[in-house]
Amino acid sequence: MDNRVIIAEMLERALSAQKVIETYDQERIDELCMIIGKTVYDNAEVLARMAIDETGMGVYEDKVKKNMGKSRIIWNDIKGGKSRGIIGRDEEEGIVFVAKPIGVIGCITPVTNPIVTPMCNAMFAVKGANSVIICPHPKAKKCSFETVKMIRENLAAAGAPVDLVQCIEEPTIELSNLTMQMCDECICTGGAGMVKAAYSSGRPALGVGPGNVQCLIDEDVDLEEVIPMLMEGRCFDNGIICTGEQAAIFPASKLEEAVKVYEANGAYYIDETDAEGADAAAEIRKVMFPGGVMDASLAGKSAAYVAGKAGIELPEGIRMILIRPKSYGPADDLSKEKMAPVQTLYTYDTWDEAISIADANFSTGGAGHTVAVHSNTTENIEAAALALPASRFTINQVSSTNSGGSFFNGLAPTTTLACGSWGCNSLSENVSWRHLFNVSRIAYKKTAAVQPSDDDIWSL
Repeated sequence: MDNRVIIAEMLERALSAQKVIETYDQERIDELCMIIGKTVYDNAEVLARMAIDETGMGVYEDKVKKNMGKSRIIWNDIKGGKSRGIIGRDEEEGIVFVAKPIGVIGCITPVTNPIVTPMCNAMFAVKGANSVIICPHPKAKKCSFETVKMIRENLAAAGAPVDLVQCIEEPTIELSNLTMQMCDECICTGGAGMVKAAYSSGRPALGVGPGNVQCLIDEDVDLEEVIPMLMEGRCFDNGIICTGEQAAIFPASKLEEAVKVYEANGAYYIDETDAEGADAAAEIRKVMFPGGVMDASLAGKSAAYVAGKAGIELPEGIRMILIRPKSYGPADDLSKEKMAPVQTLYTYDTWDEAISIADANFSTGGAGHTVAVHSNTTENIEAAALALPASRFTINQVSSTNSGGSFFNGLAPTTTLACGSWGCNSLSENVSWRHLFNVSRIAYKKTAAVQPSDDDIWSL
């Protein structure tokens, strides 16, 4: 069958389902969102195993945590939020806000998050009384399709139209492009090429940028507390999370202490500034970035696997490779995003220098994404936020598991993190259900309003 016909038929079914739920009230819509999230929560283990077996990426236990954690927090954020009918009134300005569906949302989902991203996109779409077509990554098509199959079965059991959530069973680039071109709006959580295609589709699009999280560590923090967080974030799911801690920038005076704490927590330290370390760092760099591009076959692999490819045998119990390179920024491929449990370490003499190192590393990729700051000095935190091109700054938290929203911060729970103009995205915040409905504004005349004089208008 012609690919355009395949997508046209899916869109027709999706639109029919959307027209049904467009009549539902807020309570019924929320019930459907809960069903979608609870499906993944209840099947977290089996879906995690499917994802590991199919993609060969990540850590089973971490994927279980992710399936349960994301479904839990996204539903908690959605629950009770207004997305149907009149959703707000500004009495002072005389504006009434009316939510209306977009229609059919097309979603490109990644191999790195083949379970929670389809779930997340579906929950967001349905919250706005839309339907959704999932275009999974070809290397994760089975586990993504099974996730959607389970969701459809549970929606049908609840009396909802089954074609509210659909998934392309045999995805191709052409089918994904057609979906983006023919749907009412698209969300693209994928590589730069697919995000560019989404923005070029002729339809409204929400996209993401690559990660390269820079971590700034201040003088005033306890390294015994901070370093385990830096390692947890870098090691989670073997480093494939875009919010994972990539580079740690420490005060030069604390280098020796930092290395000891890292090693005590299972890091293998390579210092490129000495002869032995230089050879090891060069081999890691060569296998991770052949031709200057991250080797995709290493994505989501363990530290031992990466080291083995570089001809290095790690001691038992090592969780992460920690490299102190000679340089930073465009001069070194290790400044780029590393989708495995490998972290780089840099030192600074002044806070301004720490900011400069992070900024230089962003020039290799990841601009607009995330910065993690560990500090108890508000002035330093805000100096970093004023200077660095990032959309979110997580403070004294594990970036990997908190930058996408958390019970312990105010960022919107999501699996789709937009990166603003720095990352060639239309948004500079976490994409959430609040972005997936139209809002009409009723503007009542402000009868008591008075036009100001020209002198008042043109005065500062």
